[in-house]
Amino acid sequence: MMPYLGPPKVILKHGQELEEEQEELAEHQPLEQEDLNFERWKRRPIPKRTLHQKIDDLKTYLWNAETNEFMGRSGKSWSLILLFYAALYLFLAAMFGGCIFCLMWSISPYHPTFNDRVMPPGMTMAPHLEGHDIAFNATDRKSWKKYTRSMDEYLRPYNDGAQERKNIRCSQTGYFMQDDLEESAERKACQFKRSWLGECSGLKDPHYGYSQGRPCILLRMNRILGYLPGEGKPVNVTCEVKKGAAAALGEVQFFPKSIFDLKYYPYYGKLRHGNYSAPVVAVRFASVQNGAQIQVQCKLNGKGIINDSSTDRYLGSVTFSLEVGG
Repeated sequence: MMPYLGPPKVILKHGQELEEEQEELAEHQPLEQEDLNFERWKRRPIPKRTLHQKIDDLKTYLWNAETNEFMGRSGKSWSLILLFYAALYLFLAAMFGGCIFCLMWSISPYHPTFNDRVMPPGMTMAPHLEGHDIAFNATDRKSWKKYTRSMDEYLRPYNDGAQERKNIRCSQTGYFMQDDLEESAERKACQFKRSWLGECSGLKDPHYGYSQGRPCILLRMNRILGYLPGEGKPVNVTCEVKKGAAAALGEVQFFPKSIFDLKYYPYYGKLRHGNYSAPVVAVRFASVQNGAQIQVQCKLNGKGIINDSSTDRYLGSVTFSLEVGG
């Protein structure tokens, strides 16, 4: 059989030589018998290795004495890898440290850098034990002891001796502004003595009226740095029945007053106002109807105060259930 020499060449009249592109059908030779034996093309099974061989392979992988390689790499290769990762993590650590430095350098520890909008204050109450539910029997000491213990802990920072040692007595009626001091200077705080809470101070009656069926609660406005509540007028507190018979609540008494005095504001933060004592309004329910289940809501009232939010139950108000048994 003659070998294939490619497509024939054509010589033109002008002496130029060109190759003709032709498609030719390849001539297939008949398959030999041995080519039809497909068994020879199948993958041969890998012989199973013994445990001893596997252990030897592992030892060789960990340390190859012939090539002086550890885990498949030479000492030079391992050195380059360790050098690369050391440089990478040093760079990442330096970049992270630089970012933290720039952040701490650009912000003040005494006040927020950006404070475009200050939310109106919320309100908290004591006693607060697993929710705002106050239910007790005046004749059962165990039923109300947990409430009086919570009140004691809440009022401990307001003891008269502690207030006289760390805070000053203020007589002004307006805001206690101290912006003219240096930024890092410590601000003075006005006294708020526990004895001012009268019947709800726990000094005259260590049971806060719970043993008589006339319970006390304590209300406090949340601290907001730099906030001036009421826009120059004191914020007052009111309490009324939200659910149940309105007459069941009876007389409501406030100590020392039903307002938050402006002299306790603004608040300058923990670093500059470490001795700050937020004012407290004590509320005494002097004639609650025995056995009545009512839901009471106490609200903050004043300019700029929001007390009817449907999404935040603590914004400007606090709601709790009250049930007094005889």
